[in-house]
Formats: sequence, structure tokens, C-alpha cells
Amino acid sequence: MGIKGLQGFVARVCPDACRTVDLREMAEKHRIDHPDSPPVIVVDAMSCVKHWYTPESWVCGGQWREYLAILEDFIKAFMAAGIKLVFYFDGVVEEKKLDEWIKRRFQNNKEIARIFQFIKTHRKQPGREMFTIPSALPTFTRFALKSLGQKTVCTLQEADFEVAAYGLQHNCMGILGQDSDYLIYNTCPYFSIEKLHLDRLVTVMYSREDLCRALGLSLTHLPLFASLLGNDVVPESLLEGFWQKCLVTSPCRNSGYNRRTNILLAVANYISKLPCSYSSLKHLEDMLPLGSDKTLLSQGVESYILPGQHSPWILPNITNCQMFPLQQQTAMCQDKEIFQLAKEQHIQSENYTIFNILSNGEIKCSNSLEDECDREIPGQALIYRPARQHIYSVLLESGKDGDYPVVKEWFVYFGNPLRQPELIKPVQPSIPGGTPSLKTLWFAKGPDVEKQRYRTFLACFHLQDEMEELQALEAPLAAFCCLLAYLMMQVSSLSLEDLNAFVALILCLKGKSAAQLAGLQLAQVDSRAVHLGAVIVRGLTTLLMANSACGFPFRMDDLMPWEVFDGKLFQEKYQRSHRGCSMEELLEGNESLYTPFQNLKSFICKVCMAKKRIIQSRPRGNGFFTGTRQREYNPRFQQTHRSSFVPPYHNQMRGFSRRNHQPQGREYGSGHPDYRRRFHLPP
Repeated sequence: MGIKGLQGFVARVCPDACRTVDLREMAEKHRIDHPDSPPVIVVDAMSCVKHWYTPESWVCGGQWREYLAILEDFIKAFMAAGIKLVFYFDGVVEEKKLDEWIKRRFQNNKEIARIFQFIKTHRKQPGREMFTIPSALPTFTRFALKSLGQKTVCTLQEADFEVAAYGLQHNCMGILGQDSDYLIYNTCPYFSIEKLHLDRLVTVMYSREDLCRALGLSLTHLPLFASLLGNDVVPESLLEGFWQKCLVTSPCRNSGYNRRTNILLAVANYISKLPCSYSSLKHLEDMLPLGSDKTLLSQGVESYILPGQHSPWILPNITNCQMFPLQQQTAMCQDKEIFQLAKEQHIQSENYTIFNILSNGEIKCSNSLEDECDREIPGQALIYRPARQHIYSVLLESGKDGDYPVVKEWFVYFGNPLRQPELIKPVQPSIPGGTPSLKTLWFAKGPDVEKQRYRTFLACFHLQDEMEELQALEAPLAAFCCLLAYLMMQVSSLSLEDLNAFVALILCLKGKSAAQLAGLQLAQVDSRAVHLGAVIVRGLTTLLMANSACGFPFRMDDLMPWEVFDGKLFQEKYQRSHRGCSMEELLEGNESLYTPFQNLKSFICKVCMAKKRIIQSRPRGNGFFTGTRQREYNPRFQQTHRSSFVPPYHNQMRGFSRRNHQPQGREYGSGHPDYRRRFHLPP
């Protein structure tokens, strides 16, 4: 969170603390001063993602191939200067920050509501002043950087502490981010991502020493200074009386400054006169209205003390006790081997949310770009909850020894007050013979186990009976079809036009470059398609969770949005489909896609029909609902020799027929050489 107003204060009042630096020159100096230590910058990725996401379109669900290219260029710029980057991501939301996290979520809800109101009024994307990051951007950024060969770390506690600790312990050249807490930690230099000129590798370095000179403080004072201004531990609401006392006695008040600036100066003046001792801090704790927890101020100061450091404000025997507080003794998973592997995969950014569930049975999900006024489409949190319940069952082995643990969910969706977590019961997936144990899924080897992993994954989405058909598809396409089938089954308001748009998207996306997608222009933006774009991207994170839980039947790279989704392309397909365009126009005149389009769509229809879900045509015309047609297939998309709809499995899906299917085995999994011939896909 940082300290409110401190970054702006430094820029306005302490300009000497803001130094423009050339990172190439600093890297060269670092090599000379530390010949055995190459220049490394540790990156607070969570404070950088909004600066990295520069594609023009941001409301449609994400321009993922463009974004991947931007990240690649970012890395290359530093590599050219001989600078190594290490990226840190928040792996948890700590209990002490939960109230602030909830407060931000409600603020984000208001911002998202304004965005949808703008889109509905103007039928276009708002300006950058209303920018919000695409749904799940931090999650997929982590996997993107890893796929680009970068060291990525997912933290066991709030990222700023681990970033500062890594920078200090590894003698890093600096920290790149945008969080005023880095002005407080006594660690390596702090560089601004906001001020970075990538082409020249020039940015602003914030100097703690110059800040201290301007405030009349020492580096030792900074943790107490930050805590008395309000931080993640000490709420600002408890400090108002103290601030007023400081303002009254401060000689530094300036009518040209705003109140927050005067508070910063007054607090600095007050503590500059205190002896640097534990007794001084205890006196402050007695003076402040800290309520039942009189150690809040001590905790606030301690949160800035890195491993190996000591502070006169804190007793030595409690310093640094916060480092890696998670212990297996209190975890939901008591199997040491499973717990350790989950922890290692978490830190190395190899799994998704698994360690959070196994360690404390809790999971959080931030805002998505969803329209709270569209009651036909449930919140993504509710759409994917049945799948998550199956995933929880796989992870926690519910029912074993009569044990049925619950998972605490903090998911943002319309109508959830977030006053307390929702307690979600795991539900066993329907698998003949029962769910394999986690030990089997994670550690066993052999073709039979590989089948078990795949079948368990599909069972989380109620698709275990479709294993043969899906395994014959290329992995990204199989995963997307799995997600799409689940979505169509769960959301009854989704129409044949929506299905056409999704299938056309996945087929037409293949082979399109980032530059081609960037050049795609939309005449207008449809708010419902914006909502659906966010829903499908959040669905991809659910695939990641299931894949991690089931022992990785898919490569994680095959589940990434740049493989299967593009926001603008989906908008185009959605609008054309709902206007009733021809199949030829929807598929851009590419005849090689006509049969795959029919086959994949028919597969989804067949799966839904088996669950008694009939997908109906509901064209919305130019973005508005124009009525329901009680039929299962739109004649515009039927092959010309058919005069009426035929149940898909019996006719169009001959390519999927079990009669023609070879004996099931791992060799017939994703990527099989017969794949393109059987599914009529282009080379």
C-alpha cells in the first residue's frame, strides 16, 4: 500500500531526493565496484503491471499477444545493458492488510460501474484516465515472464518485504517499482517504473538519505516515521489526534502546503526530538488510542526491519520474526511431501493458488471487468464455483477418513458484502473408481497415471466422458473447448451466437501476429462482450488451478490467454455473430476453417445436449437483444446440403466418432499426428 502522500511529498518538497539516473551507467559502475556480482534489479512486478500494459485496447478482455511482445521488449532492453531482472509477485494477501484490500475492491467496483456506463452510453472504450487493468493481468504476467525465461518469485508474504530483503541480501543494483514503502526500507536504491524511459534506460532514483536530510531525520527514524503516518499495520484513523498534536506544536507549518504535507513535516519534527529507544516507542504506544492491541506501533516499525538488521525501537529478540511465517503445523495439508512440493511450486511460480489452499484453506480473487447491471450473466466467481469445489475436493481429499474441510473464499462479485469469507464445501468430482489420491496425481508415473490426471482434470468441469474427443485435439484447443463447454452448460443465457463467436475466435486467432491484432480496429465496443471477455479470461485461471491440482495434464503454457484469446478479435466476432453474418464472413473467408468450425461447435452442442442444455439462438443485433428463437441451430451456419438441424453427435461429429477412434492411450493425446487429418484443421 505504501505511505499515503509520501511519494508526492518527495517530488514536491524534497526535489533533491529525486535524482535522474542512467541505469546503463549505474550497471557499469556496479560491475567495477562488484566484479563478482553482476548487476541485478529486483522488480516489484505488482506495482509495474499497469505501466507494462500499454496496448490501446484494455476493456475487451486483454490484448495478450501484444502484451507478451511488450514484456519481451522490456526484458531485451535490460539484457542489452547487461542487467539481470528478478520479478517478485504477491503470493498472499496478509491478514493485516485484508481490511485495506476489501476497501480497494469496493472502490474498484465503483470504477468498473463507471466504465460500463461509459461504454453503454458512447459504445466505445473510455480514455486512459479511467484505465483499469484487464482481469487476471498479474496472474498471467507471472506466467508470461516465466515463459520468457525470467526468474519469477511468488511470495509467501507481502511482496514489498521480500523484494527489499532480496535486494539487500543479494547486493542488488536496485529495486524497480512504484511503492513509497521502498523509501522506508534500508535496502538497495529505489528506481521508479513510472518515470522509466525504456529506450534510454533512464529513470528517477529516490534517495532515502536526501529525504532524511530534508526531514531532519536519520535512516533509523524512517520505520517509526512511516508507522506514525499510517501504513498497512497502523490505521490512519487511530492517528488523527496525534497528527493534530504534532501540527499544533510544529514550527514547520506552511500555508502553501496541503494538510497532508504539513502532517508529514510535523510528524518528522516530533520524532526528531525523541531518543531512539524502545522506551520512546512504548511511551508513544501508551499515548496513542491503539485499542486492545497496544503493540500495533511496534508491529508497524518491525514490518520494515529486514533479516539481519536491528532497530533501537524494537527489542532484539522480536526483530525479524515475520520472515516466512507460514508453518506446516497449522496447514490444512499435513503431508510433508505434498506440502513442500506445493510450496516450492508456489515460490517458483509453477502452480496457481494451490499452496494458499493447502496452507491455510483460503483463496482470494480481486475484481473482474463485469457489468453488475447484467443479471443474465452471473459473476465469474459463481460461474466457476462448482469447478472450484471439485478442485478443492481433489486437493483436500474430502471424504477421506470422514473429513470434509471447507475453503474460505474471498471473491469479488455483485452482491457479496465481503464482511466475512464464504465457507465453500468441496464436492467430489464424478470419476469411475473415485478420485485418485494427491500422491498419485503428483508423484506417480506412467501412461495410466497420465490418463488419471487428464480424466480428473476433465471431471472438475463435468467433462470426464469426453476424454477421447478432447485428447485428440491440440492442447490449447482442447483446454479452450473444455472451458467453453463448461461455460455454456453453466450459463443458460449464453446463446448460439455467443458460441459462434467463441469458436470463430479460437480458430481465427491461430496464426495472427501481435502486430496484426494491434492493427484490428473496432467501430464500436459492446458492453456484454466486454463482460464475456472478462468471464472467459477468469475461466482460464480456473483451468490453471485445476491443472495445478491434477498434476499438470496440460503444460501451463497451453492454458495462457495469448494462445486462445484476444479481446478485440472476440469483440469483432461477437458483434458479427449477433448481427447474423454468414459463416464465411465470420471465418474471414478461410475455407479451411469451415469444417473445423462446424465440428467444434457441434461438439459443444453435443456435450450440452447430454446435460439437457439446449443452446438457442438469441441474436442481439447491433448490441441489443432482439428476441429468442426457439431453435437449436442458426440456418446461416448450417452446411448448405442440410435443411434442418441434426443432432450433432450423429452427423457432424463423425470425426469424433468412437467407431473410428483408435484404442485409447497416451500416444493419442494432444499433438497426435493424426489430429489435423481427423479434425480437418489447416496445417
